[in-house]
Amino acid sequence: MLNKHLVYDVLTIAMSTGGDMAEIFVENTTSDSINMLNGKVEKANWGIDAGLGLRVIFGTSAIYAYTNNTREESLLKLAKNAAIAVKASIASGVPVREVISASNMQKFADSLTISPEKAGKKSIADMLRTASCASYEYDPLVTQTMGTYSHVAQDVLIANTNGVWVEDRRIRTRVALQAVASDGGEKQTGFTAPGAKGGYEFLENLDFSQMGIDVAKTAVTMLKADLCPSGRMPVVIDNGFGGVLFHEACAHSLEATFVAKGASTFANKLGEQVATSCVNAIDDGTLPGEWGSLNIDDEGTPTRRNVLIENGILKSYMVDYLNGLKMQTASTGNARRESYRFAPTSRMTNTYILPGSDTVEEIIASTPEGLYAKQMGGGSVDPASGDFNFAVLEGYMIRNGKIAEPVRGATLIGKGHEILTGIDRVADNFLPGQGMCGSISGSVPANVGQPMIRVKELTVGGRK
Repeated sequence: MLNKHLVYDVLTIAMSTGGDMAEIFVENTTSDSINMLNGKVEKANWGIDAGLGLRVIFGTSAIYAYTNNTREESLLKLAKNAAIAVKASIASGVPVREVISASNMQKFADSLTISPEKAGKKSIADMLRTASCASYEYDPLVTQTMGTYSHVAQDVLIANTNGVWVEDRRIRTRVALQAVASDGGEKQTGFTAPGAKGGYEFLENLDFSQMGIDVAKTAVTMLKADLCPSGRMPVVIDNGFGGVLFHEACAHSLEATFVAKGASTFANKLGEQVATSCVNAIDDGTLPGEWGSLNIDDEGTPTRRNVLIENGILKSYMVDYLNGLKMQTASTGNARRESYRFAPTSRMTNTYILPGSDTVEEIIASTPEGLYAKQMGGGSVDPASGDFNFAVLEGYMIRNGKIAEPVRGATLIGKGHEILTGIDRVADNFLPGQGMCGSISGSVPANVGQPMIRVKELTVGGRK
């Protein structure tokens, strides 16, 4: 993407006034998308985004600069400006290290069985249209459908003065389907958005007709549902995207972004009991074909399987290079960024609760009264305090150990550490779910996931 000599010159100039490490992140990304409304294509886009980010680390601080002009004169100017900023920030310089040798160059690439170009946009549009038709045919209360398709191929080069030179090609494909049901006054929505690390072949394994029915069923069911009552009660959260609650309410607080500053409820708690013994949580960027997987992170460190919580004991955090310096610990392969416009920081990849020994039937039957959150929606969390507030997209009351009437308007309110210490049942039906995770380094693809879990008591907000 850039020749070795230019990379060396940029890094050398960036380090010329001091610093402990200089790093470049070069990116060339192509994106392809289709947006459909009510079975008709509204927009089809194709585009390229390319540029370079330059970071100089000194002590536990850093200067970051970026440009979308990768011509030699532009990059050398960027490096000089970064060096000036470094000089203004530190008292004295350090010798420049040897940057790169051919022996440590590594290349990775995601497999792509079928490219979107080969498949053609018509076939992809036909798939989205199939889902739309299935939604409308499910019930006349469905008044609107939306479908999107996106495909991203990102080529990156990461090099630094610690001797790293790695190149990677990342390919991801995703679809999102939504159905809206309305009775003229109230509106309710059903939504699904599966994604994977891979190409068009991922779409061929999806049942678009069934997905269209499923989102319509959720919307119609919630439209006809009564309002959810409020209060403290047991809450059963289903598998798959139900894992977004752990992701947001707990796992963000395990990122070194917050831990290194002491701005996390889990700071300085390694080795302590932070959850019930039935809780085991993992972040694993190595899983084949998963939405949040990476060959290397955005600092060039290979991803790995990180055990976060084992039998309720806090075992590790998710750490990037700079925050690792602050914490005096090594990177765990969790440095991520949306693009060259962002400096990297510690982020999740595929983060999930491992399956337990209970069955779904046992969990429901052993819950006399409570709320069953079949599908989770969006929400917000404060990593420092752990306070969260999440909407339930599809919910049902549990009565006498059985799933009863549907309810709408439910929210889950609490603190992340209370969730972990409140989980008393974990099922064996693990399923992943896909989402986009936002933080100070932008929006990145991340998998959530879990089996069905039960929280013995949680505050439920409702409108009844």
